[in-house]
Amino acid sequence: MARPPGVSVRLKLTLSYAGFLMLAGALLLAAVWWFLLRYVPERALIVPGSTENPTVGDIFPVRSNLLRVFAPRAFAVLAFLLVFGLVGGWFLAGRMLAPLARITEATRRVAGGSLSHRVQLPGRRDEFRELADAFDTMLARLDAHMAEQRRFAANASHELRTPLATSKVLLDVARTDPDRDTDALLARLSAVNTRAIDLTEALLLVSHAEQRTFTREPVDLSLLAEEATETLLPLAERHGVTLETSGDITPTLGSPALLLQLTTNLVHNAIVHNLPDGGTVWVTTDTGPGTAVLTVENTGEPLTPELVSTLTEPFRRGTERVHTDHAGVGLGLAIVRTITEAHDGTLTLTPRPAGGLRISVELPVS
Repeated sequence: MARPPGVSVRLKLTLSYAGFLMLAGALLLAAVWWFLLRYVPERALIVPGSTENPTVGDIFPVRSNLLRVFAPRAFAVLAFLLVFGLVGGWFLAGRMLAPLARITEATRRVAGGSLSHRVQLPGRRDEFRELADAFDTMLARLDAHMAEQRRFAANASHELRTPLATSKVLLDVARTDPDRDTDALLARLSAVNTRAIDLTEALLLVSHAEQRTFTREPVDLSLLAEEATETLLPLAERHGVTLETSGDITPTLGSPALLLQLTTNLVHNAIVHNLPDGGTVWVTTDTGPGTAVLTVENTGEPLTPELVSTLTEPFRRGTERVHTDHAGVGLGLAIVRTITEAHDGTLTLTPRPAGGLRISVELPVS
């Protein structure tokens, strides 16, 4: 926004310092006059019984003489205080505002696109250094968020290009094949199109959760867990996985639709990435000190902590664990992480010693 030029803060502080110093000097001189000079007599005093006849100004000064001497020197002192206040105030204001100038320069660099720049203000903690540290923290988080968004956009472009390229290949092959099977072609195109739609909806869901454009309502996680397990029960039966749900009423505050999507994603991943046969998924809800906890635990192959730490990244599929025909779009746990963060919660992934994964979502209680 364009603003007209104004008086600098340094000049304002300088004038404030000088004005305060002049006021303090004037008050000091007034105190000298009020408490000292007013008690000086206006005429010479003659002590009764004295044999001498003192003249004015020889033995005891009178008020008029003191004023003639005091007034010019008082004005000289005030003039010195004015000059000293302006020069010293200008220097002190510059020293005090130096950190602010450094923060302003960093802000200009960031506005120019340099998110890697940091203020890094040295010295002990004060208001300016707290501001600089908060600014550096904000820049670090913004830089990491932008890097993640760029990586996410690149991965999303790649993932969306795959079904489109597959559809083009199928159509090109069918166009040059006189003995093409139309039904098989339509089935494969339908599968590719369904995958593209699922991926697009997942991307929209991630964007919606990141913007936090939802209304927070009281939600019972135990009811969401029961609904998700009932919906995915046929999928669990096809994979030979047993679903076990337990827990009491677990109230929290958030979006019922997003939290249901979170729970469904967790249970779906636990079913798909499980043992080939005879696997188990445990879904439990519980309340802790100020938190509502949803835990989804499943059997499976042993996992390393290094692999587990990457599973919430976008388009990071669990195909290293178990290869199935339900690879998904690679956004299941990324959506879970985004929804959890949007609800000010905590997501924890822990590999089970016997194999499989334990995922815990802690949300604030309602």
